[in-house]
Amino acid sequence: MISGQRDFSGMDEAFIKIRGLHKRFGRVIALDHLDLDIREGEFFTLLGPSGCGKTTTLRLIGGLEKPDGGTIFVDGQCLASTDRRQFVNPEKRNMGMVFQSYALWPHMTVYENVAYPLTLRHVKKSIIRDKVREVLTLLGLGGLEERPAPALSGGQQQRVALARALVFSPNVLLLDEPLSNLDAQLRDELRIELKSLQRRLGLTVILVTHDQIEALSLSDRIAILNGGRIDQIGTPEAVYHLPATPFVRDFLGKIFALAGTVQDLAGDRIGVKLKGMDAGPVAIQPAHAVACEGDIAVGRDVIVAIRPEQIAITQTRPANMANVVRGRILETQFLGDRYEYALALGEVTRILVLPTVQRLRPGEDVFLELAEDKITMWKP
Repeated sequence: MISGQRDFSGMDEAFIKIRGLHKRFGRVIALDHLDLDIREGEFFTLLGPSGCGKTTTLRLIGGLEKPDGGTIFVDGQCLASTDRRQFVNPEKRNMGMVFQSYALWPHMTVYENVAYPLTLRHVKKSIIRDKVREVLTLLGLGGLEERPAPALSGGQQQRVALARALVFSPNVLLLDEPLSNLDAQLRDELRIELKSLQRRLGLTVILVTHDQIEALSLSDRIAILNGGRIDQIGTPEAVYHLPATPFVRDFLGKIFALAGTVQDLAGDRIGVKLKGMDAGPVAIQPAHAVACEGDIAVGRDVIVAIRPEQIAITQTRPANMANVVRGRILETQFLGDRYEYALALGEVTRILVLPTVQRLRPGEDVFLELAEDKITMWKP
């Protein structure tokens, strides 16, 4: 059924190709001419806030909505095209889908729920039995075949929904916020299981989520949507450390942003003087100033930004004050696995979160070392 592991690492050809995808709901533009390529065997995530268009994109790929414009191809087959007036119904797209609510049939047993897609396809009962047993064993549900669906725990229901989506060997697995109804600990456990399963089976998976941890930990690549458009596509590391737009910068994780003025443009570094602070010059690599490309000049106001965890904090003044900001601890809050500090940096105040291995107290002077290879520069 789903056996066999394949190596997809060398495949760069798009397995799912979307061009100019457009969708309206009344006067609201849900998707604005979206282009997207997804490789076979890739775990691809659509990430963004509510109303950004991520679920609409998933539903259009799955055939649960019809586009107002654009095309969708999967493995060379046209599934939707407004120009060709072509639309393939969802049951003929060979895609499995797991919904946020799981959508299990409450009057059916585990076996009956999982077997349902094969029953609809008029598969022989002997084959259905073998396939259901195989997928239930794969997902750790062996022995629960006769259990009524409502009698299962949340984690078991999630696995049954996943088994039902996998039992007919789909080309693509579509996941719409599949872990959002689980408690935090179970969500962490199933996230690991889901990634392991995807790798073992070589599945092409498209996940929709607003949860940044899910997106960063599960994905090969992430598309960050904003207002029906894609702001950035890249690996988790790329979109987190080198955001392409202010929206991506501020949406993913926390950001430590400081105002400054371009002081010099010497060779392979941009020198920035921070405003209202006791700080040395901050060096920016030109490649990290993509948001200011073509608009960098001495005297220009800019914003320098860095992730808080990329800041080293010491109580001893460094010999070299380049990329160092002096501050004073105003307040300290204990948050269990970390401390949150309110810092006075000259005329401005910022919040900095640090692990509990480093305890600082109000009134202490500190020095913040900003890693040069992690700083980005932006227009104000």
